[in-house]
Amino acid sequence: MKIKSFYHLLIVTAGLIAGVQLSSCKKYLDLQPVSSFGPETVFGTVANAQKAVLGAYQEMTGDQGYGIRVSMYFPYDNDEMMGAGGHGDNDRRDIGRYNLTAGNAQLAKPFNQMYQGIERANQCIKYIPQMDLYNNGAASDKAELRRLYGEALTLRAQYYFELVRNWGDVPAQWKPSADQPDLFLAKTDRDSIYDHILNDLKTAEDLVPWPSGLAALGDPKDERITKGAVKGLRARLALFRGGYSLRRDNKMERGSNYLDYYKIADDECLSIIQSGEYALDPSYRDLWQNNLDAHKIDPFGEIMFQVAMAGGTSATDSKLGKYNGPNGSLVILPTYFYQFDSVDTRRDVTIAPFKINSDNSLSAAAITGLYDGKFRRNWITNPDIDISNQAQNFSLNWPLLRYSDVLLMYAEAENEINNGPTPGAIDALQQIRKRAFAGNESAIGTPPSNKDGFFKAIAQERALEFGSEGIRKYDLIRWNLLGQKLAETKQALANMAAMVPPYDTLPTAMYFIKTTDPKNYIDWVTSFYHPAPASDPAGATKVTWISSSVNKGNFSYYTEGFKSNHSELFPIPQQSIDANPNLTQDYGY
Repeated sequence: MKIKSFYHLLIVTAGLIAGVQLSSCKKYLDLQPVSSFGPETVFGTVANAQKAVLGAYQEMTGDQGYGIRVSMYFPYDNDEMMGAGGHGDNDRRDIGRYNLTAGNAQLAKPFNQMYQGIERANQCIKYIPQMDLYNNGAASDKAELRRLYGEALTLRAQYYFELVRNWGDVPAQWKPSADQPDLFLAKTDRDSIYDHILNDLKTAEDLVPWPSGLAALGDPKDERITKGAVKGLRARLALFRGGYSLRRDNKMERGSNYLDYYKIADDECLSIIQSGEYALDPSYRDLWQNNLDAHKIDPFGEIMFQVAMAGGTSATDSKLGKYNGPNGSLVILPTYFYQFDSVDTRRDVTIAPFKINSDNSLSAAAITGLYDGKFRRNWITNPDIDISNQAQNFSLNWPLLRYSDVLLMYAEAENEINNGPTPGAIDALQQIRKRAFAGNESAIGTPPSNKDGFFKAIAQERALEFGSEGIRKYDLIRWNLLGQKLAETKQALANMAAMVPPYDTLPTAMYFIKTTDPKNYIDWVTSFYHPAPASDPAGATKVTWISSSVNKGNFSYYTEGFKSNHSELFPIPQQSIDANPNLTQDYGY
């Protein structure tokens, strides 16, 4: 279910950056200027405080949020996927090609929208604890207001996290603009920002309930933040705080105290695991087809934090299932397809090697035409849609945090802290692999027992588990491996095109039978891992597979502008530099 109780609501908000216009959201709220409703009105009742916090949620949605740009422009190119098209265009292609300039048309609006979310959260953080009901109301009112306060702290942390991981040091404002004597803020060191929001999240996790506590509050299970989401986000931020990042001296560095932050991540993940509140969906396919693509709340709680999308507009909805699907704007790298084991069930969920015919049947696509499979239109239900539908918005939510991430963060932190994997770390990794290899658990193998080997296993598992979820590029940055992995992938594409080892035994053609049930997979009749047969199988259709095209066309532009110690971060949008004399442009931009 969506957050239906928060439909068509009112909120007070103020702009953080001069010239930023606030968008109207028909799903959540109708905005009113600050002069229409003062704080004493907006924060005078629990119901109005709920509306105010929902306004802070709203800035995650739409084209400038996780509806497309933050989720599907910013995380690519990486070693899973790349943006389609040719050379740079001072637009979306330049993000993936690592040819960014400060004037790129895709940077300013998402940058500003993150700050709009911070401004809305700042107002809630200031005024909710000042409400008389916060301390003197009925028990139910006090519990709800504390939950709202915790949500606002968490949302602000998420917005700052998105800014820092994409732009590095950024201006940090911790109170509403009306209370800020000077809005022309200089950059704040990211370590200071991380430490602040880590402390905020520590506060927030004591304010919001576990999912099992929602019934006592009279609250439904929906997309609102619960305790596990706060703890999981805190673990993620701690790993980034303890990881590598590009500094203003143009060097990738990590702090000498990085293990302190790995310990925070370790503790938070263990707390979530021991709570028993969340679990893996037994089926990787069902997680997507029967829950997220079906517009349902996952009954196992694996999707712990997600951005609720709705409304059918560019301001409040997502283009998941369109931009990353048949629109062809993001493509799966052929080399990523072959990172999966032949019996890993995640491959055929993550990757969709098909095209939709006019009769709604499915035909196979060539290996150069693979698309993201997790948000596929032919799985969308509740309501059902015609899979040939050309609409752009399907109200598919964006998953920010899954329980599988908690397990793998725990395994990573345990390995780093203890100089090698502990039994708990091994068990966490094996839980992920057992689900992935369901029915073929003998193929899982034994995890490495040394620190370096286990880290490599974790890094690879994260690539396979979170494909197309906007996680991989940022993982590689915090490990200081982005440049290395991009170079390895570029060489692997060349090797595949030349059909040299390890790609020398792969088929140049594949054969399939047209699938009439669009909910199912393509019916392949030959193997992805052995040469094509000498003659065409009876009744099957042929599609080109491994060929020189793997390294031509779109793929020849892969990460063409990447420069280590530069491309790991974006430039501050030029309009923000022009508007604020205290802002500087760094990292060689």
